[in-house]
Amino acid sequence: MLTDTTSTEAFIDALPKVELHVHLVGSASVPTVLELAHRHPDGPVPVEERELRAFYEFRDFPHFAEVYESVSALVRTPEDVSTLVLGTARDLAAQNVRYVELTVTPYTHQRAGMPMPAITEALDLAARDARARHGIRVAYVFDIPAEFGAEGTRGTLDHALAHPPEALVGFGLAGIEQCRPPHRDTFRDAFAAARAAGLRSLPHGGEMTGPETIWEVIEGLGAERIGHGISCVDDPRLIAHLRETQIPLEVCPTSNVCTGQVPDLAAHPLPRMLEEGLFLTLNSDDPPMFDTTLTGEYRVAAEVFGLDRAALAALARNAVTASSLDAPDRQAIFDEIDTALIADPAQENSPGGSP
Repeated sequence: MLTDTTSTEAFIDALPKVELHVHLVGSASVPTVLELAHRHPDGPVPVEERELRAFYEFRDFPHFAEVYESVSALVRTPEDVSTLVLGTARDLAAQNVRYVELTVTPYTHQRAGMPMPAITEALDLAARDARARHGIRVAYVFDIPAEFGAEGTRGTLDHALAHPPEALVGFGLAGIEQCRPPHRDTFRDAFAAARAAGLRSLPHGGEMTGPETIWEVIEGLGAERIGHGISCVDDPRLIAHLRETQIPLEVCPTSNVCTGQVPDLAAHPLPRMLEEGLFLTLNSDDPPMFDTTLTGEYRVAAEVFGLDRAALAALARNAVTASSLDAPDRQAIFDEIDTALIADPAQENSPGGSP
C-alpha cells in the first residue's frame, strides 16, 4: 500500500500544470549550460559540472544577478536561443506542464550581437518545435532588465513592438528592484505603449524590496499579474487591495530562499498569503540554478506548507486562470485537473481543502 506521502508525490507528478514564471536563461538545465559553455569557453562560466553547481551557490541577489548575466552571455546565436527554449519545453513537458509563459530578456541577446528579427525567428521556430516534439504550448513574455535603465527599456520595447514573436503575450520588468526608482517614468511610458499594443502587463515586484514596489507596478505599470509579490505581507492596506482585486501573484518559494529573500522555506510567507485570501500561483523561476522544478515547488507546498491535494489542485487551477490561454484551452486543462483529483483514491476519504 502507498503511504500518504508517496501517494501525494504521485498525485503531484500526475497533476496537469501551467508554468507562468520561468526565465529562459534561468531555465537552462546543467547539461545545456555546459554545452553552451563548451561552445563559448571564453567566459567565466565553468565547463565542468561540479564547478558549475558550485557557481550556482548564491550569496545574495546581486551575486545571483551577476551569475545570471554570465550565463546569459553564453547565448550568442539564434541556435543558442532555440536550444534553450526546446530544453525548457522538454523539461517542463516531463512534469506534465501543458503550457508555459516563458520570460525572455531580448535586450541581453541584442547586446550579444543578435539582430531582433533573428531572435524572433529562433523563438518562433522553437515554439513550434516544442509543440510538435513535446506537446507543450510555449508563449513568451519580454521583460526589461531594470539594471539597464532607459537603454534596456528602449531595446525591449522596440523588439516587442517591431519584431514580436507570434506567441508574445506579455511585457515584464525584472532584475534588481533597487535600480528602478530613477527610471520610473521610463518604465511607465514603456508599459503604457506595450499595453496599448495589446500586451499584458506582467512585471516583477516585491521580491527584494518592500510593498512600495508592488504599489508602483500596480498603479504605475497597470500590472495584471505580479512576479513574486512576497513583501505585500508587510502592508495591511496592500493585502486588502490584493485580496479585493485578486491580482495573481506568481510565488517562487525555493527561489526566494536561494537568493536570500527569506531565510528558509519555513519562514516563507506563502501560507500567510493563502490565509489572507490572495490569488497565488506556484512557479519555479530559474529552476536548475536553484536546484528545483515546478513539480518540486508543488512538493514544497505539500511537505513544508502542509497543503492537501485539493489545495494543490486549486493552485494548479489558479495558474490556468491567470494564464493568457483562451477559454477553450483553459477549460481543457481544468478538465484534466478535475480528472486527476477524481482519479486520486485519497480524495474518497478526505474533505479536501483549497487555498
